[in-house]
Amino acid sequence: MSIGAELIAPPLSLYIHIPWCVQKCPYCDFNSHQLKHDIPEQEYVCALIEDLDTDIKQFKLEDRKLHSVFIGGGTPSLFSSEAIKILLTQVKSRFNHDADLEITLEANPGTVEADKFIGFVEAGVTRLSIGIQSFESEKLIKLGRIHDSVQAKNAAELAKKCGIQSFNLDLMHGLPNQSLDNALDDLKTAISLNPDHISWYQLTIEPNTAFYSKPPKLPEDETLWEIQEQGVKLLNDAGYQQYEISGYSKKDKQCQHNLNYWRFGDYLGVGCGAHGKITDPVSNKIHRTVKVKHPKGYLDSQRAYLDHCHQVSPEELPFEFMMNQLRLHEPFSLNSFESTTGLNRIKVLPTLQEAESKKLIRHDSDDTWQVTTHGKRYLNDLLEMFL
Repeated sequence: MSIGAELIAPPLSLYIHIPWCVQKCPYCDFNSHQLKHDIPEQEYVCALIEDLDTDIKQFKLEDRKLHSVFIGGGTPSLFSSEAIKILLTQVKSRFNHDADLEITLEANPGTVEADKFIGFVEAGVTRLSIGIQSFESEKLIKLGRIHDSVQAKNAAELAKKCGIQSFNLDLMHGLPNQSLDNALDDLKTAISLNPDHISWYQLTIEPNTAFYSKPPKLPEDETLWEIQEQGVKLLNDAGYQQYEISGYSKKDKQCQHNLNYWRFGDYLGVGCGAHGKITDPVSNKIHRTVKVKHPKGYLDSQRAYLDHCHQVSPEELPFEFMMNQLRLHEPFSLNSFESTTGLNRIKVLPTLQEAESKKLIRHDSDDTWQVTTHGKRYLNDLLEMFL
């Protein structure tokens, strides 16, 4: 690390990965595995807790306060509410945390999973993130989703009635053969269901997916830009403010877990293929962890849960910090850069000044910087400047 900055442990979140799903979607590059047999639910929950205990001991986290929990997948809502309750009870017993700890669970809008919402709330879940993707049945079929438009709307309605503190609808745009009107109609439907938060993001074709080997016809760039511009206006007019690239929320309903990611906070990752980032102020080191990817290997009692652990070098840290922080629409301070990386601000100041000269970022004060509208459009170009 460069001399001149004190490394401080940031807030600590926990990500829990449940890898199974009913079927693999053609756009999905997450670590998900199509369900072929019954889920080894009890065995997997025990493994998750053992994995967590190993991390707590290895990284000396006994006194760290827990900021948030996110259960992702796969399809976590395939698990029973009883299993989720056991898991969350064990997690909470291991950390200090506020009474209103945000606990998010990703859910599939299929009827079977949606009926579990009340049970998930009773288990301790405070926030549901429902993977809608589209309200148009034809588009859902092309995306490989197992629910239809009616089930999507029913799941959102049930989320409003189940006693959950907050819920999010996940929605894609730029879908195969999607017109501007199609995309905006989808967004209008989501807004009409009155969620606290909407994750609205463009479909991208990723390597190692079915869409990558056989790409569908996607809208032209001009149409995509129109969708983005008109969609953001729709959201703003409905009271949703964009606080990161794909996150739009009502007042004070931002996802606290995701905010901690983008502010370069710490997070433990437990479960198949889960990633983590841990700061150790004593040794002045930041580590990134990755767990064993395949369920069979993860549940092998003869094998460690940790697949590999990487110490982030001082040369990597400026890009890592900016890759996260520049997703947000809030300004960031050079003080936060120094405290979360342990580097002196001189490591990024010349690059920030160069980016300012290109109108990609603006200087709000001696300490704070913010991405411009131009910079948001060319974010990849901005990020490459920090490599």
